[in-house]
This record gives sequence, C-alpha cells and structure tokens, in this order.
Amino acid sequence: MSKKVRLGIIGLGQQGGMYAKFITDGLVPNMEIGAITDTDPAKRELAAATYPGVKVYDDYTAMLDSGDIDAVVTCVPHYLHPEIGIAALSRNIHALVEKPAGVYTKQVKELNEFAASKPELSFAIMFNQRNNPLYQRLKEIVDNGEIGSILRTNWIITTWWRPQGYYNSSEWRATWGGEGGGVLVNQAPHQLDLWQWICGVPKSVFAKVSYGFRRDIAVEDEVTAVVDYGNGATGTFVTATHDMVGTDRFEILGDQGKIVVEGSKTATVTRMKKKEREISESMGMEDVRKLFMGQLNMDDYLTTETVEFDSVWGAQHAGVLENFAANILDGTPLLAPGSDGINGVRLANAIHLSSWKGGEVGLDFDEDEFLGLLNEHIRDEGKYAERK
Repeated sequence: MSKKVRLGIIGLGQQGGMYAKFITDGLVPNMEIGAITDTDPAKRELAAATYPGVKVYDDYTAMLDSGDIDAVVTCVPHYLHPEIGIAALSRNIHALVEKPAGVYTKQVKELNEFAASKPELSFAIMFNQRNNPLYQRLKEIVDNGEIGSILRTNWIITTWWRPQGYYNSSEWRATWGGEGGGVLVNQAPHQLDLWQWICGVPKSVFAKVSYGFRRDIAVEDEVTAVVDYGNGATGTFVTATHDMVGTDRFEILGDQGKIVVEGSKTATVTRMKKKEREISESMGMEDVRKLFMGQLNMDDYLTTETVEFDSVWGAQHAGVLENFAANILDGTPLLAPGSDGINGVRLANAIHLSSWKGGEVGLDFDEDEFLGLLNEHIRDEGKYAERK
C-alpha cells in the first residue's frame, strides 16, 4: 500500500461529494480518491468530469473487486450500510460506514460480528461530532468525575427544520421501507451517539412519538423520550423537524456540578466544591434565610468555567477521514470505532418500539419483535420489500 489510502466513495450525493472535495482540496493529506461508484448515470458523468483520472463504476461490487481501492466509505441509504460494509470487509477492504450504522440492530450486529472476525482491518463509523473538541472536552470532564455522578441529562435538539419540499424530493425519503424512519434515523443519530458516548447507555426508555405530526409523511417528525439509567438517574431527549426557530440545548446534572451546552458551541461547566448533598446537610437556618433573600454567596460553593472552541466547517468530517486512514496506515486509535454504531441504532429502535407498544422498553428488547413491527409498517406502505 502507498503512503496514502486509496478511498472508494460509494454514492456521490451530498456526503460523498463533500468527502471527495475534502480529499482533492488537501484536507485529508493521507488519503486519495481511488474510485467512485454511483448507480445514477448523471452522477457518474459528474464524477468523470470533476475527478479526471479516477475510475468510475456503476456497481460497488465491481469497484470492490477492481484492485483500485484500499478502503470504502458508504454514502448510500441507511439500510445498505451493513450490507456494503460486510461486502468490503469480506474482500479485505477497510470500511468506514456512514451514520447510522443501519436501521435495526439485527443487521448492525451482523456487521459488527463480521468486522470482529477481521481484526486486521479498519472498521469505523462517520461520527464526526466525536471529533468536535467541545464534546471531546465534555467527555473528559464527565469521565474524570469533575461533576460527580450523573443524576439527570436533557437534550432538546430541534434545529433541523425541514419543509415539505424536502420530504417530497425523493421517493425513498421519510419512508419505513426506504429510509427506515424519520428524524431519529436521519437527523438525530449524531446526538443519540454523543448522548450515550458522554453520559452512558441507559437501561430503558419510554417514548411519546408522533408520526406525520406536522408533515405529510409516514415516519416520525416529533419525539419525546425519557430514559432510565438506573439508581434514580434519568434523561430526556426531544427532537423534531417542524420547529422553524429550533433549539439545541444539552444539560448534564451531576451530584457535584453541571454542564449546559448551548448551540453545540458553548458549554458552561459548574463545579461544586463539595457534593451537593454535603453542601445541603452543612447548611443551617441562617444559610437558608440568606438563600431566600438572595444573600448567599454562591462563590463559596462552586466555580464556573466557559468552554468554547472555534470549529471550522468540514474539519470534523475531514478529521474522521484522516483518522481512519491513519488507523489503516500506522494503527492510530480510531475516534469512532464502527462497533460503536450499534448504540445509537439500539436506542432509536427502543424509542420506536416503546411508542408502538405504548410502554417502557428495555435496551435489551427483543430484536425479532422490533423487526416484525418494522415490517408491518413497511407492508402498510406497500412500496418496498420486507427486511430480514
């Protein structure tokens, strides 16, 4: 292999086109475009004109067998990510799958198990927000115990307003059989991943989900989910695609501090000098009087820090590509191992399942039951074949 990884881009849509541009613009110095695959003749013509000298294919298996590439990135509909990932790995080609890793855990588990049988190959997922220095720093703070044990988390993320024209743009979009869901599988996977990456995987979820609430679609466009971490700790996740104003606010309350993130750009980190319960138990009625009168000096009990990083557009995606190539070339640890992709899919599945059943669902839910209910929705649409 050369000192640059030859990447095969499968799908030259918005994401694939963006990655190709990053590479040709030199933002990924250890990678080059080895080949491009797209089933659309117009996209193939565009690829040939834009990237002269790069082989262009109409079938990804032909590209995988060509010898032109060392690795692939799967910029295709969600259902195809596991299938193409396995096809690449089976030919000893490294695989970077787009988010989400798949639509349902059964197919993602199959991908993970196959990847585990090929430990010599690099298997990653495009969780570019794990390359966001703000969220990397917040994970360090939580992991180091700087705000104590987590008591409650809340994330309201409604900043992706989508008008009806967006949903009308493609036959497969916002369908059970073509896309596999709505906001949970399209817009929110990065937040579902970060939420668990930083705060831990919950034990169960209860969800209220509206399907076609404010848009003429079959899938979800409004979600409110409550999760249980055990030991009394809870969390909420609210997302939608009809909020034209939009909110992005993430809070993590610990027993010795709190993190509040606004707009995924600025975090206020409050650290208590003692655990909240110790402070509570140390206060007498005079302290309570001062509290009620607004005279309690909170600086005696806590400190506040603002965490903020400049974020250049594209740097996070390009950084994941560069890290993936570095893992292939010299074993640099992956920012986002592909096996982690199942966490967000599992939580999205549990949210759907909870809403379909009308009750609380454990994260160890019956995968066959979920797939059976998903196939019921696919059958009702009457557009696509059922999934196995």
